[in-house]
Order: sequence, then structure tokens, then C-alpha cells
Amino acid sequence: MLTEPLYQSLQTLGLRGMARQFASQQKLSNNDLSFEDRFSLLIDAEQSERMNYRYAQRLRWAKLGQSASMEDIDQRTPRGIDKGLLRKLNDLSFIRDKLNVLITGPTGVGKSYLACALGQKACRDDHSVKYLRLPRLVEELSRAQALQKKSQLFKHLSKFALLIIDDFGLAPLSDQDKRDLLEIMEDRFDKSATIITSQLPTKNWHGYIDEPTLADAILDRLVHNAYVIELKGESMRKKRAQ
Repeated sequence: MLTEPLYQSLQTLGLRGMARQFASQQKLSNNDLSFEDRFSLLIDAEQSERMNYRYAQRLRWAKLGQSASMEDIDQRTPRGIDKGLLRKLNDLSFIRDKLNVLITGPTGVGKSYLACALGQKACRDDHSVKYLRLPRLVEELSRAQALQKKSQLFKHLSKFALLIIDDFGLAPLSDQDKRDLLEIMEDRFDKSATIITSQLPTKNWHGYIDEPTLADAILDRLVHNAYVIELKGESMRKKRAQ
């Protein structure tokens, strides 16, 4: 049997999972599997290969702020995390239902970690994800405006099933930044999900935006269709350093 040409043909066709499984099968000295069983293994291997490739691609596009996973969230330290809500978020129904998740709390309690863990889970489940710290988002908007490509950036951000905006409230927003944020939220309202993390409680967001009309419009699109998680406690980073 000319196994090497067949192996090379599978590689040429881009069927890398099949090729590896085929090579593994050839190394078995006593393979009693039927043709159907062996072929099924080839298909399973190719499906796994493609799923893993898409997952890695989703992660590259997302550019999550840190490596995080829902399985590694510390639920032993009391931080005000409702385990029932955590399970609900873990099934990603909030993405399918186009709802938002607002995560607040003092520095170091795990806001960004939780947001990135949800982002990683979304990538694993084949949802498109984009992570941006608010200061970086402001930079991207300023650059797009200088290049007269802001509408393209708005369109780009609207396409992600999940947009994560980290560190909301960390720095003041200009009037233009506030209007741009409203455009982003308007594009995503009732169409896709957004996660926001902030050291500020949600009740203080209106004052942070500090322009009543824009604040009302932005928060109407963010808060009223959102799960709100208020984390508490001491900094996890400080505890690990002790």
C-alpha cells in the first residue's frame, strides 16, 4: 500500500488532522478496526483539528488582556460572586440573548480576569470576541478620526459577538469620546453582547460621563439589559504577594 503518497495528499488538501490520524493508524501493528471505524477516526481527528485552529484564531483576534479561564476562577475567596449567576454566565446565554455584563469592584478583585475568562470561553465556543481597555479604545478612535476611518472602526467593532471594554472610568472622557461611545453602544444594542469592567459602581457612571443627555443615552443601552456583578474584598494580587 502506498501510504506515503496518501499521507502527502491529505496534507496538500489541508486535511492535517486526517493526515496525523492516518499516520498514527499506520504505526499500529495489529489494527482490527473496520474501514468504517478507521474512517470515523479520521473524520473526528479532522473536526478536532479545525475546531482547535478556529479557537486559536479567535484568541488571536480577541487579544484578551490576560490568560484566564472560567474553570480557574477562585470561588473560595469571598468576593461577592454569586455562584448561580456565574454558572448562568458560563453557558454564554447572555451572548445568544444579546445581553451585557457589567463587572465592578475595587482594584485587584478579579474584574478583568472574569471578563477575560468569559471572553476565552466565548472563543472556545466559536463566538467572535474583541478585548480593549477603554484608554486603548480612545486611542483607536482618535487614530481612526485622524485617518478619516472612524465609520469603518465603528462597523468593525459592531461585528463582534462579544466586545469587552476593560477599565471603564479609569480616565476622563472628552465630549467626542462620549459621542463615540454612544455610537458603539447604539450599534451593539439588542444585536450583540458587551462586557464592561470598572472600579466605579454603576450608580456613579452617570456622573463619570458628566453630560446628562449622553449619559442617559449610553447607560440606557448598557445598564437596563445587563447582568451586574459587584465584586468586593481585598486585592487578590496583594494576597498572592504576601
